[in-house]
Amino acid sequence: MSDSDEALVIKSRGGDRAAFEELVRRTARLVYTRAYLEAGDPHRAEDLVQETFLIAWRSIRQVKEPSGFRPWLLSVLHSAVIDSVRRENRRKRKPGDSNAPAFNDAMLRVADSAPDPVKSAEQREQREHALSILRSMPEEYRQVLTLRYLAGADYETIARQLALTNGSLRGLLHRGLAMLRSQMEQTMSASEKSS
Repeated sequence: MSDSDEALVIKSRGGDRAAFEELVRRTARLVYTRAYLEAGDPHRAEDLVQETFLIAWRSIRQVKEPSGFRPWLLSVLHSAVIDSVRRENRRKRKPGDSNAPAFNDAMLRVADSAPDPVKSAEQREQREHALSILRSMPEEYRQVLTLRYLAGADYETIARQLALTNGSLRGLLHRGLAMLRSQMEQTMSASEKSS
């Protein structure tokens, strides 16, 4: 489909599933990267993306200004993240689940073919550290870095998703990576000094 996002939103509000599917194709990476930044886990991010698009389809008529679809969609994702956290917290407090933690602990002790636990822990810690730095960066850098390096989007897709020129995209990626590396090095050297 070569329709603009705005035209697709208008068609979707009228119940056109094909138009909405095209909107999903055009925005899926953007939504996934934001969900991954929020969740920090690829599987949970995928669940959040599915929930976001399901809610978006059911609520598409609420989009009053078709040009504001992407910000509206990201606000739907934000609400889905909040709801997910609330559900998780309720599940943790639910009475009568006294067997669940013991079962989970037993499952964690089962041998598997995963990498060395120490190495896995180090990798997980490094990933969490990088994600926390990424979350603290200005939005313009965070978006392009996440789309490029976490979602694997190519330059053309990122430029189209964020309405950037190729030159401005490359500049943002370059400065963003430099900022990320600098902050990673600062915290690494600080942790080495404290050890």
